[in-house]
Amino acid sequence: MGSQNLILYQFNSLCHILKELEQDLNFKVVEISNKKNLNDYIENHKNYLIITKQNSLNINNQIIFDNLPIKINKLIEIVHVEFLKLQFNDQSQININNYIINLNSRELSFKDVKLKLTEKEVNTIIYLSKIEKAISIDELQTNVWGYQSETETHTVETHIYRLRKKIFKTFKDNSFIISKKNGYQIK
Repeated sequence: MGSQNLILYQFNSLCHILKELEQDLNFKVVEISNKKNLNDYIENHKNYLIITKQNSLNINNQIIFDNLPIKINKLIEIVHVEFLKLQFNDQSQININNYIINLNSRELSFKDVKLKLTEKEVNTIIYLSKIEKAISIDELQTNVWGYQSETETHTVETHIYRLRKKIFKTFKDNSFIISKKNGYQIK
């Protein structure tokens, strides 16, 4: 996820305190005093958390401290917890073409539209997306469902048929999972 950047926006006094402790902290302390510099910084850094006194930024990943004083160890604990949340959320999303799968909520989303998926549907999409060729039904049975290849079942075909139908109904996309003569593929 890269180095963690704690941005103190228009919070000079707290910045000086944390700068003194920076070598003992697990994050880089950055002081920013104007909105343009803040926007430039967050545009070029992915892993950041902003501490500010005001709630007018309309930017993600910020903590507002308007109820001071606070013990420094409590502040550092809050910062660490927020960085852990960011890391968890960052690791829980997978981009596949124009879609995003959120592993925590088991949702496939495109823009502001979301589709709830089952765990097996998520596993199927992820498996299909990792390999850039058609995946046979036998391989899906073995690696996603855990069935033996010799078992005669139409589970894979049925699940993929229903999944494609759900995706089409929600996103009007008929070509996310395509059928080929030797299996299924995500293009």
